[in-house]
Amino acid sequence: MKFMENFEQAEKTDQLRSKMLKYILYKKRTEQEVRQKFTEEDPNMVEDAIAYFKELNYINDANYIDRSVQEFIHLKKLSIKEITYKLYQKGIDKNLVEDYIAQHKEELLLYEINCAQAIWNKKSQNTEEKAIKEFLYKKGYLPETVHAILPK
Repeated sequence: MKFMENFEQAEKTDQLRSKMLKYILYKKRTEQEVRQKFTEEDPNMVEDAIAYFKELNYINDANYIDRSVQEFIHLKKLSIKEITYKLYQKGIDKNLVEDYIAQHKEELLLYEINCAQAIWNKKSQNTEEKAIKEFLYKKGYLPETVHAILPK
């Protein structure tokens, strides 16, 4: 009898891991996203499966931050504040995000200045300077970034 229970438990664990692996491999996911997706499953099994995939490095929030920021840099025009909020929305630990931002501060500041400059160049042809500055501030651009791109 005990053997059958263990066998059924192992089968359920394997099925959950298979579903979870498909979900993780389809698109990069954070630990929180995986946890939210599998809320209907047995919480102990979910935690065990998450620990298993973390050990195999399939779930790694630090790598997720790096890949996401690189993607933002190549595809979007965002302020550092917008990047931070996007990462928080994915349920990533605040300390991980802040550490990443601190470690890559120079690179991100340069990126922010380039983005602000691109927005300025695009909008300056038919928008007042004050309105562009307000737009940039509203988007979370740092005051020193906005000041750095102002025409002299």
